[in-house]
Amino acid sequence: MSQSRPRIVPEATVARLAVYLRVLAGLADGGRSHVSSGELASAAGVNPAGLRKDLSYLGPCGVRGVGYSISGLRERLTEALGGERSRPCVLVGIGRLGSALADYTGFASRGFQFVGLLDSDPRTVGTEVGGVPVRPVEELEAVVADTQASIGVITTPAEVAQSVCDRLVTAGVRSILNFAPVALTVPAGVDVRKVDLSVELQVLAFLDQQRDGSPPVVASMRTGVSGGAR
Repeated sequence: MSQSRPRIVPEATVARLAVYLRVLAGLADGGRSHVSSGELASAAGVNPAGLRKDLSYLGPCGVRGVGYSISGLRERLTEALGGERSRPCVLVGIGRLGSALADYTGFASRGFQFVGLLDSDPRTVGTEVGGVPVRPVEELEAVVADTQASIGVITTPAEVAQSVCDRLVTAGVRSILNFAPVALTVPAGVDVRKVDLSVELQVLAFLDQQRDGSPPVVASMRTGVSGGAR
């Protein structure tokens, strides 16, 4: 008898599972033990049908008429997302954003630990952020080797982000979170997630404009072009 293959979870679903886990953590902190699918879906910003489809990748979870056990569902989600073991991370670029990320204590509760901080500014090197000393970026490869870091976070200026990425990959890092405003090129087998705060703010500005009833930016641009051609 052949064994069934594990279901492949779509990337978009993985992102939503992480949101559900965050919502459940907040509910647990508030003393809740159970939550309905409707309430969880609303808090996560999805519809109940979409929530149930996402959670179906975990197997049977809830109980009709009772809802989901918060502790049980958190455990299932944590296991599915690989958060049951600590994942060592290195962060390159200790500016304002990098410092804020390195000093944020919420990552530890989700299984992520900054074990190496690196920067090129001699005024920053030797200081501590979140209890971790900042080392010179020249020691990147040694830090990755010593800590066995599996995730690299880049918060450097755009012009040096690719070279930092290349060094992380060469050192053995296969998962990279990029905050630099530039697209990174990586070889097959390396995963990059890009976080562009300016783009997200621009999207929010567009949605806010639509909500106020203002004409969409794209439509205005088209009107201007056609008007100039007359």
